Amino acid sequence: MPRQPSASNTPATDDAFVARLLPWFDGHGRHDLPWQHPRTPYRVWLSEIMLQQTQVATVIPYFLKFLTAFPTLPDLAAASNDAVMAQWAGLGYYARARNLHAAAQRCVELHGGDLPRDVDALIALPGIGRSTAGAILSQAWNDRFAILDGNVKRVLTRYHGIDGFPGLPAVEKVLWALAEAHVQQVPANRLADYTQAQMDLGATVCTRSRPACVICPLQDDCVARREGRSDQLPTPKPSKVLPEREAVALLLRDGQGRVLLQKRPDTGIWAQLWTLPQAESGAELQDWFDAHVDGALEDAEALPVLEHTFSHYRLHLQVLVRRVQGLHRDDDPTLRWVAAADLPALGLPAPIRKLLESGAPPARPKRRTMRGALSSPDVE
Repeated sequence: MPRQPSASNTPATDDAFVARLLPWFDGHGRHDLPWQHPRTPYRVWLSEIMLQQTQVATVIPYFLKFLTAFPTLPDLAAASNDAVMAQWAGLGYYARARNLHAAAQRCVELHGGDLPRDVDALIALPGIGRSTAGAILSQAWNDRFAILDGNVKRVLTRYHGIDGFPGLPAVEKVLWALAEAHVQQVPANRLADYTQAQMDLGATVCTRSRPACVICPLQDDCVARREGRSDQLPTPKPSKVLPEREAVALLLRDGQGRVLLQKRPDTGIWAQLWTLPQAESGAELQDWFDAHVDGALEDAEALPVLEHTFSHYRLHLQVLVRRVQGLHRDDDPTLRWVAAADLPALGLPAPIRKLLESGAPPARPKRRTMRGALSSPDVE
């Protein structure tokens, strides 16, 4: 069971957590992030979505590129799905981009093309939860709302000595109560700074591994430091072995050297992205090929197996390369012949984009028969 806050570690009126964190932020926090200048609701929202499960250094170039393509919320709402996914490609967790696009369209439809300054209205938008809504409101408008992202969970868990995996509802409830209590003690003109300060402390000092406790402004009152448990908190999520899955894909080129891409369905892995035609078994891939393509697969060549790790399984993708004459029909909207120069305009999964941009196959791969290349076990 998680340790419940006691009278000794529940935030008091003279909140040392806030009183020490804000001066630290003034001297050591991050003040030059691109979404801080100017700190508009649209820019804050975009940064918060991109920063979910992604580090600041990774996000910055994507943020700047995305803003160049879609400088305002109405610009994003009016863009095509392909245009949005092309700008997001490589950042991962693509549901974030789909939700961002859908939320922008909802804002145009319901809120005059702006983000609403209301917590319930924000949470009603796709991809925005309680913590993201709080981050937007506090940073864009300096409103008094708590946040509880991964960095803040780690800081609060250590500072208050809260046992139990923070993703469990019972533990999260305790952490939200602490976050709400702390934010009440923040001066009215410092709420945006306080929100950033919590995230900065978790990202740069109270890190997941090897936290720099000796320079932490909260060390004097931190339960984890006092009890020598900084390396034990937060309680880790019970580990599990990722299942291994196998699939096969086709890298087909026509006489002009264009590659055939297929748009993925609206749900599932790589949803709404353009990728290589793919199947879970050799028989299924052969049936798809026979139904769509002029030619034969017997002489297809196998590239080295691609490995890609998703959050819930590890994929081993066998890619077969073949030059073909064309398609039986050209009216399937989910299939498209794409020249190399046009690839950047489409949203492609990172491993597929890397494969295609390498000019694959870069060298003649080891030849394997169609039967040999597709003899791997099917996906479980």
